[in-house]
Amino acid sequence: MKALLTLGLLLLSVPVQAKVYKRCDLVRTLRRNAMDGYMGINMTNWVCLAQHGSSFNTETTNYNHGDQSTDYGIFQINSRYWCNDDKTPNAVNACGIPCSALLQDDITQAMQCAKRVVRDPQGIGAWVAWRNHCQGRDLTQYLRNCRL
Repeated sequence: MKALLTLGLLLLSVPVQAKVYKRCDLVRTLRRNAMDGYMGINMTNWVCLAQHGSSFNTETTNYNHGDQSTDYGIFQINSRYWCNDDKTPNAVNACGIPCSALLQDDITQAMQCAKRVVRDPQGIGAWVAWRNHCQGRDLTQYLRNCRL
């Protein structure tokens, strides 16, 4: 019993570390995964979205009280439409993945789901963070000094 208690305390004390991308590292990852130009969306828009949605943090979540959904991961992909968190009422899960997959350090599934989101009629405008912080703005600073 004492050994189980000690093990439990050790497990509780292990910090969970999210991957927080450096801007240029994210640019390179997005480029390697064919995000630049996907559906006509250039790299600066993806980086701006990630900056304002999650501050480049893969484990960011934001609960939406209005519809009881949650936004997950570096791109803040919503559980109402795109993933399954087993909590959101009437969820669609159009990406066919658990929302937990969007919180991984490896953002491959997040990028694939983001591509699915922009194929929808709203395109990148599906993201409030993009509409509020990126749309119609000069975004060139998001690639500055990234040696591409």
